[in-house]
Amino acid sequence: MDKTIPFTDTSLKSTFSLYEKKFKALADQKRLHILHEITEHGEVCVCDLSEELQLPQSKLSYHLKILVDARLIEKEARGTWSYYTLNHSEINHILSEELCCLFRRD
Repeated sequence: MDKTIPFTDTSLKSTFSLYEKKFKALADQKRLHILHEITEHGEVCVCDLSEELQLPQSKLSYHLKILVDARLIEKEARGTWSYYTLNHSEINHILSEELCCLFRRD
């Protein structure tokens, strides 16, 4: 008995949409570099990222917004600066067997 959920199922469409956003966020070298820097330091200020990645703040903000919107990183404003940390639960979920099972057929 095939228990495949038809693509018209709104919950499946919603799941696919969510992962599309996450994978698009990961499909860029600058954003991967940002994630690496955050991983290395635990928390980074936008001012430090701008220097490290040699990007103007406007371009850096664009990349950070994509990562925040995909819920891969979290933003905390302190005074005039924004600080970013990994959203460990989202990162761990993307790397988990649970996600792989979405495409595995047993």
